[in-house]
Amino acid sequence: MVPLSILDLVRVTVDTDARGALDNARDLAAHAERWGYRRFWVAEHHNMPGIASAATSIAIAHIAAGSKSIRVGAGGIMLPNHAPLIIAEQFGTLARLFPGRIDLGVGRAPGTDQLTVQALRRQPTAADTFPRDVLELQAYFEPAAPNERVQAVPAAGTKVPIWILGSSTFGAHLAAELGLPYAFASHFAPDQLLAALDVYRSRFKPSEQLARPYATVGVNIIAAETDREARRLATTQQMSFANIFRGARGLSQPPIDDIETYWTPREKAQVLQMLQRSIVGSPETVRAGIDALIDETAADEIMIVSDVYDHNARLRSFELIAAVHETSGTEHMSTETCP
Repeated sequence: MVPLSILDLVRVTVDTDARGALDNARDLAAHAERWGYRRFWVAEHHNMPGIASAATSIAIAHIAAGSKSIRVGAGGIMLPNHAPLIIAEQFGTLARLFPGRIDLGVGRAPGTDQLTVQALRRQPTAADTFPRDVLELQAYFEPAAPNERVQAVPAAGTKVPIWILGSSTFGAHLAAELGLPYAFASHFAPDQLLAALDVYRSRFKPSEQLARPYATVGVNIIAAETDREARRLATTQQMSFANIFRGARGLSQPPIDDIETYWTPREKAQVLQMLQRSIVGSPETVRAGIDALIDETAADEIMIVSDVYDHNARLRSFELIAAVHETSGTEHMSTETCP
C-alpha cells in the first residue's frame, strides 16, 4: 500500500500561541504514529506569525521526543538560507538523538518575503549554488576521512537521508541527477506536477542512497463525517491563502459558513487555482480522491496537509484519512521503498 505521511504547518491560531502550536504538532505526530503514517515533516517559514516552525530543527526535536517510531523531518529546510555545515550539524545532532528517524528535505526558495530575505542575510544569488550546496551537505553526512580538516560534528557518518523538494521541474532535474527522493509541492503549486514527475522518473540516475526513483506528492486533504462539514473546515485554509494575496499573513482563523462573503472573485480564482488538487469531503469522497491521485501520478508516497483550525477536528481528519486509505478497494503498490 502506498504510504501516507504528514506535512504539518504548525499553525498558530487566534486561540493558541506558538507553544500551543508546537505542542499540537507533537500530539498529532504521536497519534499519526499509531494510525500508521510513515513520516511527519515541518517546514521552514520566516516572518509568518501564523506558523511556528521557523527554527525547524528545534521544532523537529520537540516533535520527535513525543513519539517513538515515526520518521520526523524537514519538508523542508530552505538551504540557500544557511551554510550547509550548520544544517549538517543540526540534523546530525537530531540523528544522534533519534537514530533512524530523521529526514532532511531541502528546497531552494527563501520561505519568506524579500524584506525578510535581507534580514536573513541571504545573498541575492544564493539559490544559484543550491546544487553545489546539496553535494556539500551530503558529504558532511559521510564518515569523516582521515585528516579531514572540516567536519560537521556530530553529523559525520550519520548518513541522514536527503530529499529534494520542488514546485517546478528544476528540483525534478536535480533529484534525478543526484539519485535522491523527490517531493513535489502540489498542495500549493499544482501546475507542473505531472511534468516534474515525468522529468524525475525519465532522467533518474541510481545512487548509493536510492536505487530507483521515489516520488512523493503533496496534497491538501480534509476529511470529516460529511462533505458539507469538510468543506466548512476547509474555509480556514482558503482564508489563509486569500490573506496571503492581500499581504496579510496573520493567525489561522476558525472556519466560516460562507466563504463567498470573505473573498473577492479575483481572490477566489487565485486561491482555487493553488488548491485545485485538494481533496475535501466525507470518507467516501476522500477515498475516491486518494485513489484517483495515485492512479494519475503513480506516487510512491502521499504527503498530506490537513489545515484544520480546531486541533481535535484536525486529529479526526487524519484519523479518517488513514482509515479510508487502509480499507481502500484499490490496491496501489509503491515501486520502491525509501527510509
